[in-house]
Amino acid sequence: MPLTEHDLLAQVALGEDSSRQFKADIHNAESLAAEMAAFANTDGGTIFIGVTDHGDAQGLSREAVARINQLISNAASQLVRSPLTVLTENVLLANGNLVIVLTVPKGLDKPYFDKNGVIWLKAGSDKRRVNSKEELRRLFQISSQFHADELPTKAGIDKLDKLRFRDFLHKHHTHEFPEAPDDLLRLLQNMNLATDSGVLNLAGVLMFTERPEWIVPQFVVKAIRYPGNEIHANAYIDTEDFSGPLRQVFDDTLSFIKRNLHKIQAGRGVNAPGLSEIPESVFEELLVNALVHRDYLVCAAIRIFIFDNRIEIISPGHLPNNLTVAKIKEGNSNIRNPILVSYVAKGLLPYHGLGSGIKRALRAWPDIDFVNDHEGCLFTATVKRKALEELTLMESSPTIPVTIPVTMSGKMSGKMSGKILEALRHNNTQTTPQLAERLGVTTRTIERAIADMRKAGLIRRVGPAKGGKWEVLE
Repeated sequence: MPLTEHDLLAQVALGEDSSRQFKADIHNAESLAAEMAAFANTDGGTIFIGVTDHGDAQGLSREAVARINQLISNAASQLVRSPLTVLTENVLLANGNLVIVLTVPKGLDKPYFDKNGVIWLKAGSDKRRVNSKEELRRLFQISSQFHADELPTKAGIDKLDKLRFRDFLHKHHTHEFPEAPDDLLRLLQNMNLATDSGVLNLAGVLMFTERPEWIVPQFVVKAIRYPGNEIHANAYIDTEDFSGPLRQVFDDTLSFIKRNLHKIQAGRGVNAPGLSEIPESVFEELLVNALVHRDYLVCAAIRIFIFDNRIEIISPGHLPNNLTVAKIKEGNSNIRNPILVSYVAKGLLPYHGLGSGIKRALRAWPDIDFVNDHEGCLFTATVKRKALEELTLMESSPTIPVTIPVTMSGKMSGKMSGKILEALRHNNTQTTPQLAERLGVTTRTIERAIADMRKAGLIRRVGPAKGGKWEVLE
């Protein structure tokens, strides 16, 4: 339906923003081309020509309308690269003048340049130049002309974990591991793991180097278990940073989440291992999604926050292109890192098909919220937990309680407590300095771990500080 004056005035009353702009008149085609490019590089928008900056719809004479329509045609076809297809509609006002409604669609061939080779983006009701490599890369990424996982790194092929890569070749390819460096480089390039310049790309580093964090330290996972339901500045129950090859990061992060979940016996024998309060498959799907589909142009870590009532998995980067939360729940997807996706599909991580992970997680545990934060450039999956009292009611036998995981403060609490227990079972008279020397850590680390272990009821001191011994409580 054609716009009426009433419709036009209703739009103008909303004021200028990132999708609406007012122009009293236009005389400069190059300036108009820059405005068009900015809209096309963002999400499209409408320019109302004949409306002042203050929202006064004065309109244009018919002679001015003819002149401006010719100027619009020239700007869109000759002064924007690639040329744009725009729409115009003339709206008649009560005073006899016309307002030109110029609609610029969201571009399909981003990025768009003006005559001088400048890339513009909308910034509120104004526009701004693209002036950083990250923004430029993101624009190319949106248009599928560039992907972050193919970025070159500073790592040569000598940084390759040869044993890991050899095992992958034997399992998924017929190739033998090349012994000659030139042959190895050629194979890596053919497998999209190295660049033409002879260095590993980001995908190659993340999957097949022993210490990716030495090369790209920002791409790790940081996990923390807080007491209660809020973030605390200093108080935490368990925390750990996970680095290494992608598979190792996945396995270690999943283990961290599992050890901080409650266990339910669900009518099984006391000696039988308990079932996790939330199916493990839920976190498998969400972690794969976070590791593979995050935005690697954002230099930030994936964060895992565990609270009493929820678990948050926060990935850098909002959903790409036109994806929304509603669309991903229906199985729609958009590949941001195609090299990583191709290798995950070969078994590098648990994988069951593109676009199906979110749907599978929701089938296993419907109480998951997703937040797509464009401004913060974050995507958050929040898995809701049931209250401990509700979990107890879920037990088939009231005499079989829910098992609450015993965790302690400290970055290496889980691993360190196990090492200390093993050492004390071997020799229960060892002192703090002796334990520190045996385990290769500081005495302060041992002191903190022992204090937590005593509080958790894992060990107790028998006899005096000097001459006494430790008793491990089974």
